[in-house]
Amino acid sequence: MANVSRVQRPQPPPAISRVLSVPQLSYLATYVFLTLLLLRLLNAFVTRTFFQPDEYFQSLEPAWQLAFGSDSGAWITWEWRDALRSSIHPILLAGVYRMADGLSKLLPESPDRRALMLIAAPKIAQTVIAAVGDFFTWRLGCEVYGPKHLAAYATLALTAFSPWQFYCSTRTFSNSLETTLTVVALYLWPWKWAVQPEVPTQQAKQTLPSKHIDLDVKAMFGKVKSFLMDDDPIDATTTAQTAVNEKSPDDVPESLYDALYIAAVACILRPTNVIIWATIAGTVLYRYGSASRAILLAKAALVSGTFVLAISVAMDRAYYGHYVVPPVKFLYVNVVSAIAGFYGINRIDYYFTEGLPLLLTTAFPFVIAGMYQSFRQEKQDKPSLEGYEERQTRFVMVVTVLATVLTMTTIGHKEMRFIYPLLPILHVLAAKPFAAFFATVPANKLKLGVLLLMLTANIYIATYMTTIHQRGVVDVIHYLREQQETRLLPHFHEYADQLDLLASPNITVGFLMPCHSTPWRSHFVHEEIKAWALTCEPPLNLSVEQRLIYKDEGDIFYNHPAAWIEENLRSRDAILLAPRGGEGKGQVQARQGDAGKRAWPEFLVFFEQLAPVMGAVLEGTKYRECWRGFNTHWHDDERRKGDVVVWCMR
Repeated sequence: MANVSRVQRPQPPPAISRVLSVPQLSYLATYVFLTLLLLRLLNAFVTRTFFQPDEYFQSLEPAWQLAFGSDSGAWITWEWRDALRSSIHPILLAGVYRMADGLSKLLPESPDRRALMLIAAPKIAQTVIAAVGDFFTWRLGCEVYGPKHLAAYATLALTAFSPWQFYCSTRTFSNSLETTLTVVALYLWPWKWAVQPEVPTQQAKQTLPSKHIDLDVKAMFGKVKSFLMDDDPIDATTTAQTAVNEKSPDDVPESLYDALYIAAVACILRPTNVIIWATIAGTVLYRYGSASRAILLAKAALVSGTFVLAISVAMDRAYYGHYVVPPVKFLYVNVVSAIAGFYGINRIDYYFTEGLPLLLTTAFPFVIAGMYQSFRQEKQDKPSLEGYEERQTRFVMVVTVLATVLTMTTIGHKEMRFIYPLLPILHVLAAKPFAAFFATVPANKLKLGVLLLMLTANIYIATYMTTIHQRGVVDVIHYLREQQETRLLPHFHEYADQLDLLASPNITVGFLMPCHSTPWRSHFVHEEIKAWALTCEPPLNLSVEQRLIYKDEGDIFYNHPAAWIEENLRSRDAILLAPRGGEGKGQVQARQGDAGKRAWPEFLVFFEQLAPVMGAVLEGTKYRECWRGFNTHWHDDERRKGDVVVWCMR
């Protein structure tokens, strides 16, 4: 009997209603969203570092080309040439670029002003996406625990102060958009309907609340203000009872289709998102479903999936110029053909020993506690016990996390951002033990100290990763863009000699770095900048045996840098320091045997690790170091260690 009592009524953390009045709660959603929006706006504009190439090359570069044309200098990678990616994200960002460009034309003409606006525009768009993700993470916590429960606000605190969220949410990864779409769909998903047993009694019906007693879901699609300013989301018991009494458990909740529409977009954007929704649907049908419920769910999935797929195919037809289904090609090339492994193979335990701990940082212990509690409590759970829906919802979430991580583990190429869409679920699972542990703060000084230590650690990690680690590869692009903007100024040629600059109206740049080490046209902006970099095209049409010995251009360069330079750039004689009275500044002439080779650029960019080799190769030439920027204190890639160095031809 004692065990049943413990499962029936665990000691909850304090309710938020002890702090806030009901009228205050009715406007809380507005303040929470606006606060999150301001937080993510600050987040976006203090982020000065580089994370991974996909932030630029799988979103901003194709969007730039779509907005400004094929001659705008965007770098289009093989995934886009082979139609592996959905056009949804680039089309969205291209619209943002066009609006920012149009706005810049209304202001006094200035090359640097337009550039800054075009760089800022995607950040602002991503700010909104990130804030929406945080907001619905909180709303999901409210849906699981109830809006008055302190665990709902623990969910908000966990997402707002998450180092990973600060590091990644405002970056233009498709994973960031996928995560927001996923958590919105999870909030709209009718959890209480999904986990409610098939008991056609009045008592069972009364425990099944309607989705719109909390926030008006449909308002999200057209009336943001009314959505945020909706009536009190708590004390609506009478409304809820009336609503559910009009429906049987087999009736389809209004929000089911909304959830599946958004989930379908997430799956089109990132096909691996299917794992999350297949697990949720499969678990619900296996544990709580009936034939009628399975039919209803299948119908809703078919309708919403077909509708979204049709729109996606039309968008991709317009973008690529022919009919294609990118998610199918994406899965075939990256998973079936294992091309993703070309970019790295990780340990089988990567997600459990590295991915999840780094994704969660200080919240990791609370996630473990929350998952354990969900499994332990579920074993003795019954529909008649208070809090049944909450415990069953958390159980489905735990199964979803484990199934998704285990499935992703079977793929050789692993990255933390591939499991990023699970972060909102993990924060919800962590929220209850987090709230219970810190319920006695500030009276308990020891726990207050632990909380302050966690907060300090989170802020330090977030600040270091967004403002210091790998900032040099972004700063160097700003430096080069400013060099071009100097040449766009009136009367530049009159003082070029005084500044010791070449008289050329446009700069040329060569990047001797591992491929995609820096942003590209999205941060260069000016199409007058002519630049090239080492490539890393994958072995798409080679046999398995040939792939084992395949080396891309970057590999070949780093195996023998001096030999690569001699083979691919024009004769070194062309850049030797001229004797007094000889060739003038900027006159780099081709020599015999230079046909088909790259001309020496005005700027050469490389990592400090390569500096000794470049110093030897360029000794006695017109090149000298003209800029150096801090990049990292450490890096797991030996080739990327140290400062970013620029040598200029003078």
